[in-house]
Amino acid sequence: MSTSANPIRLFVTHNWLENDDYSRVFEYLEALGTFYYKNTSLPQAQRPAGREAEREELRRQMAPCEVVIVLPAVYRAEPELVLFQMNFAKSADRPLVAMENFGSDAPLPKPIEDLAEEVCAWNARELIDALRRQARHQETTRWDSIDFKPD
Repeated sequence: MSTSANPIRLFVTHNWLENDDYSRVFEYLEALGTFYYKNTSLPQAQRPAGREAEREELRRQMAPCEVVIVLPAVYRAEPELVLFQMNFAKSADRPLVAMENFGSDAPLPKPIEDLAEEVCAWNARELIDALRRQARHQETTRWDSIDFKPD
């Protein structure tokens, strides 16, 4: 289980910019208040000059992570860059959790569907459960209870 002493280390795909979906991931992760994580992605860092320097910096950011969250909006903006991040994650034996398209039921791009271990809806509980399953192999059987007041 992730605790404040042992947070799940995650990387969120980026193209050196913080877009709405990137920010939204962290809003969802913090919604429940009981999920501890460490973000290893640094989209606010200055984009390295040159393709190989850029890839080396992404490898450095991804090295300590346990799981990678793939954002389809970033893939659509820079497919080659996100495909590199996904392929590096696979070669480093890091699971991929792909997010669905936010606000759309359009299908995910084929490379994301093919490489992701799990596709997750934009829902805080589903995202956190997927990260726990993929990063730490923890099953999170939840039971929601609903209280009904008799009239």
